[in-house]
Amino acid sequence: MERRKELIRTIKFALFSASAGIIELGSFTLLDLFTTWQYWPKYLIALVLSVLWNFTLNRRFTFQSANNVPVAMIKVACFYAVFTPVTTIGGNYLAENLGWNDVLVTILNMALNLVTEYIYDRFFVFGKTIDTNDIAKKSK
Repeated sequence: MERRKELIRTIKFALFSASAGIIELGSFTLLDLFTTWQYWPKYLIALVLSVLWNFTLNRRFTFQSANNVPVAMIKVACFYAVFTPVTTIGGNYLAENLGWNDVLVTILNMALNLVTEYIYDRFFVFGKTIDTNDIAKKSK
């Protein structure tokens, strides 16, 4: 039963992350089409929009956590305090210096984000508070 529950949690995370990916890629593409900005501001704006969406949905429905929202957000902010500069600088280098396609670089960053954030959220952000919100209590 626990393995099945964890598989469902992983699938939910992937689906919500895919929806966040649509937001990130969509907003990035719009900024790419309608601005002459370098890679990094387009990426940062798109990333922030997707993170807010993803955090909200995954906290409520994937991890069903009743933890303290500001504490959880600070933990997620710590993740992005490392992830964002690494992927912004790395992505900017690939796009601006090596001439890689901006959208391809963003997709690679999104794939890296999916894997690393799931592990971080599952075990650090929500680990001890999984299945504690009203949705989880109703399903017991």
